[in-house]
Amino acid sequence: MIVSCVPKYTAILALLVLGVGALDTFIAAVYEHAVTLPNRTETPVLEKEALLLMHKNIDVLETAVKLAARQGAHIIVTPEDGIYGWVFTRETIYPYLEDIPDPGVNWIPCKDPQRFGYTPVQERLSCLAKHNSIYVVANIGDKKPCNASDPQCPPDGRYQFNTDVVFDSEGRLVARYHKYNLFAPEIQFDFPKDSEFVTFDTPFGKFGIFTCFDIFSHDPAVVLVEEFHVDSLLYPAAWYNTLPLLSAVPFHSAWARAMRVNLLAANTHHTGMHMTGSGIYAPEAVKVYHYDMETESGQLMLSELKSRPRREPTYPAAIDWSAYARGVKPFESEHLNFPGMIYFDEFTFTELKRNTGNYTVCQKDLCCHLTYKMSEKRTDEVYAVGAFDGLHTVEGQYYLQICTLLKCQTMDLSTCGEPVGSAFTKFEEFSLSGTFGTSYVFPQLVLSGSQLAPETHYEVSRDGRLRSRGRAPLPILVLALYGRVFERDPPRLGQGPGQVQ
Repeated sequence: MIVSCVPKYTAILALLVLGVGALDTFIAAVYEHAVTLPNRTETPVLEKEALLLMHKNIDVLETAVKLAARQGAHIIVTPEDGIYGWVFTRETIYPYLEDIPDPGVNWIPCKDPQRFGYTPVQERLSCLAKHNSIYVVANIGDKKPCNASDPQCPPDGRYQFNTDVVFDSEGRLVARYHKYNLFAPEIQFDFPKDSEFVTFDTPFGKFGIFTCFDIFSHDPAVVLVEEFHVDSLLYPAAWYNTLPLLSAVPFHSAWARAMRVNLLAANTHHTGMHMTGSGIYAPEAVKVYHYDMETESGQLMLSELKSRPRREPTYPAAIDWSAYARGVKPFESEHLNFPGMIYFDEFTFTELKRNTGNYTVCQKDLCCHLTYKMSEKRTDEVYAVGAFDGLHTVEGQYYLQICTLLKCQTMDLSTCGEPVGSAFTKFEEFSLSGTFGTSYVFPQLVLSGSQLAPETHYEVSRDGRLRSRGRAPLPILVLALYGRVFERDPPRLGQGPGQVQ
């Protein structure tokens, strides 16, 4: 276990600042960046060519940082892979990497750029933070030499890590996080030996940080919230939307709600790879989000957040996700179940046949209960309620329990679970619950056009129901309770049985 910390005198100073100048709220910013990608990644480029590309991306990020600072932002998060892209081998990523020291060295690259060798990217990020008096969060690559005395040292004699860095408003490096759960295509990077739980204190709360695929994990994502008690999480991502259940904005906002923590999520923007979806999420509400598959431009978002949400009267109560469902007698149905695939997982589905109804569908230990009322049942749209209880095994291995109501892609039931973007059937009432064997359940409600429903139209009750509030008719694409059963996971999400690297 590695825990990031600041030097003793810096920690003492931080405590003094927290006591004297602590802020009740702060302005958060996230930037969804349309990354300028390298022309070629099949062969290595010269270091100066790599640096030229990185400066092009930092030029764009600089504009966003300055704009955010002028609007009063205290901190800005930029995306994973936002400085050089993502399609590399070990060899071709190397010219883009720098040696990133432990933050305990108390280093301001903008003032002392040569202290740890040639670090032009860290110098520029540090100067952006210092000159604009704002915390800057970025994702870059770290390189660390190793030798034969280390039995895990790669053949090329170095470790390469997907790395988040944070520079404070004076330009000081205050956090360095090596991504623990690499996604399957990230062959250019190494898995860290141990999970890192990286936190740092500010006058506007305690922060933690992790990256993209980590959000599915217990270590470090859940640990940062439950054991380190962070107030806000910084979340650089390069997330391609996989409908219906793994679209960035619905999933990230659901995670913030379920974990009851602020989440600052910055995604890359690349419509050709279905990458979009960034936002600022509080425990009780979505503050601002951006989802745009039409244009190729970046987007800056800002919002005010509570610095220490646990102390607020609006802080949500804990939810017993199976309390209601355990006490419900399964609804009887004359309709036959049928299988359907969602992201390589075989769900058990039942079709909704009428304008109103009560349905139960089960798989293994999970039974999902749905009660609903449509304004009218359209004859050209099909909806189904489904359940999945099992180990997901493609592009990572992790155990899921999911209840969902969704629109099928066509009238053919075999398309239930396939991506779909629009819906015209409107639901006046709905209630979805399940007999979950986990306390980690993430509630999603996605409307036509992949938009989020306003919180005024739905609620999550303390007994585990995702249900309508009022009778506003909603064109629902997906209603879901997405559960994670961490104790049934392999040791590392991206490194399941037979995948040791």
